Amino acid sequence: MIETEEQKREAAAFYKEALELLHESGSSFMLGGGFALYKYTGLYRDTKDLDIFCKPSEYPKIMKHFAERGYKTELTDARWLAKVFKGEYFIDIIFDTVNNICRVDDSWYEHATEGEFAGEKVKFLPAEELLWCKIYVQNRERFDGADVNHLILRYGKQLDWKRILFRLDQHWHLLLSQILIFQFVYPSEYHEIIPQWLFDELMDRAKDQYAIPPAVEKVCRGPVIDQTQYEVDIKEWNYKVSTIKTT
Repeated sequence: MIETEEQKREAAAFYKEALELLHESGSSFMLGGGFALYKYTGLYRDTKDLDIFCKPSEYPKIMKHFAERGYKTELTDARWLAKVFKGEYFIDIIFDTVNNICRVDDSWYEHATEGEFAGEKVKFLPAEELLWCKIYVQNRERFDGADVNHLILRYGKQLDWKRILFRLDQHWHLLLSQILIFQFVYPSEYHEIIPQWLFDELMDRAKDQYAIPPAVEKVCRGPVIDQTQYEVDIKEWNYKVSTIKTT
């Protein structure tokens, strides 16, 4: 976290330089993370990292451009994440999620919103895709449920709920559970924000679960939201990992 005024100035200079180099690289990218959350909610956090999202085909070009200008680069995980470092500051280059469900494609850019950050014109991650990514972050070290609630509270009336349902169709239980938590946290707000058609659709799906026979295979979907705490289910209790298919 950034604490002093000097650190804030250093961070601002880093963000501006990083964005200038990103534009200079000719790559297509979107600003995500805490700064996208701020865009849609007004909730600000000081941070030493810059989260950018891009298609998998874009990150090698970005890494090469920064490396040629003296930055340290790292392909942290070829499935979803690369990094660029300058001292204590860094850029997360994200092209998927750790569970390999939310892979960035052209449709993300089509729905991105335009704005300004650190004096540079940028595209921000679409609010719907921001929610989609964050709803899967439910582990011991980090839980983004409050971020999702704040996004719904502050931007819910402008969200494309049909697209959110499309994104989460294979894991609709997570969307229903998030809506129920939102109802609990904001009992005076959900009527005007959460579309009733969506709630009714998801509740009908939940009720219909009891009309089908139990699954033959013992499956655990836990690793979709937490890759460590559900290891015991797979390694010791003989559950099979849920098959993950991308949208």
